Amino acid sequence: MVRTTLSAAEARRVALAAQGFGRTPSAAVPSPSTAVPSPSGSPAVLVPNRAVSAGLARLGVLQIDSVNVFERSHYLPLFARLGPYDKGALDRLTLTQRSPWIEYWAHEAAFVPRDDLRLFRWRMDAYRQRDTTNPLRIPGVERTARVRDELLALLATEGPMPASAVEHESNVRRGPWWGWSDVKHGLEQLFRWGDVVSAGRSGFERVYALPQQVLPSGYFATAPGRADAVRELVRRSARAVGVGTRADLADHHRLRADDTAAAIADLQDAGELVPVTVEGWRDRAWMHVDARVPRRVEVDAVLSPFDPVVWFRPRAERLFGFHYRIEIYTPAPKRVFGYYVLPVLQDDALVGRVDLKSDRQRGVLHVRTAWHEPGAVIDVERLAALLRRTAAWQGLDGVEVTDRGTAARALAAALGVTPRP
Repeated sequence: MVRTTLSAAEARRVALAAQGFGRTPSAAVPSPSTAVPSPSGSPAVLVPNRAVSAGLARLGVLQIDSVNVFERSHYLPLFARLGPYDKGALDRLTLTQRSPWIEYWAHEAAFVPRDDLRLFRWRMDAYRQRDTTNPLRIPGVERTARVRDELLALLATEGPMPASAVEHESNVRRGPWWGWSDVKHGLEQLFRWGDVVSAGRSGFERVYALPQQVLPSGYFATAPGRADAVRELVRRSARAVGVGTRADLADHHRLRADDTAAAIADLQDAGELVPVTVEGWRDRAWMHVDARVPRRVEVDAVLSPFDPVVWFRPRAERLFGFHYRIEIYTPAPKRVFGYYVLPVLQDDALVGRVDLKSDRQRGVLHVRTAWHEPGAVIDVERLAALLRRTAAWQGLDGVEVTDRGTAARALAAALGVTPRP
């Protein structure tokens, strides 16, 4: 039966199920010898690599961020959904020149399936039009024209390379460009426009290549026009969010509101999106026709700040009543919750947040702050068990807690440790 109304709790469960939460991966296997062993010295027990591939496919978009105080963000969504897995399996899917996933500005900087890159050809063209017709908005586009030509010639001769292989002291600039050189800006302009594409990452630095060096011949010739591409992206967004407003569906791939509205109308007419009224939501919403409405979801997870469940902050507030702002750019004295704070998801509620750091020199996962949400009940025993699994996945020997935050002392007690002052 097609649903036309959802309670607030049902909407949360639809959203989580669409994101792959509550699914049990097939039988776990011992880690390969290349994976980090567990603290006991025995091989860590990991989900199969095929579950990593399937989980990534379900996400559709995997946002990248360079902060590495706990773990790089793109590794965390799969850990939240699958539990411990071999990060090398994800690296092979995303970081090599021939990986089946490739990087582009799909949300922010993100990995998408290689075949999906053509869905962003219209965006590349729009960026080129914007950058070259309004150079005041994008400083340096005119100045770097010669550099771009030289970079294209260099890549054609030498093959894929990162910016650091081209930069040298004499061409590194300072000042309003945040220290980036003309080389880096030229490469980024070419990357936005699709004149160069990603050939993976080396040491987490993007490697640039000409399209013909890493993509099939004539790849972009088969790219759909803007309207068709946006419709396909909204279709994928709808599957990924389960239920959402126009703003939710637009944000998933950072689409314009008018383009998104037109795509929604087409998909509704085709019977792929169903209009629904969600309890407590002011704006109209749509649910994907194949979305499940689970009776319950069982989840224990900490979420990356860039996990699709929370990356659009207005949606996180609407779904979970969870006000979330990342504070890594906030001066330390003004931070409320901590530096790298991750939301704590238990079943279908965001019940707390923890500020985590992997202290590899000391071999511990450091919980620098721990908070419960006002009015929420946080099961500290479940959180403690999750943090132990997290530490083991990181190859760390244990967990320590600093006595800061409303849940810190209870969490320390559940872990059987004395909170640090």
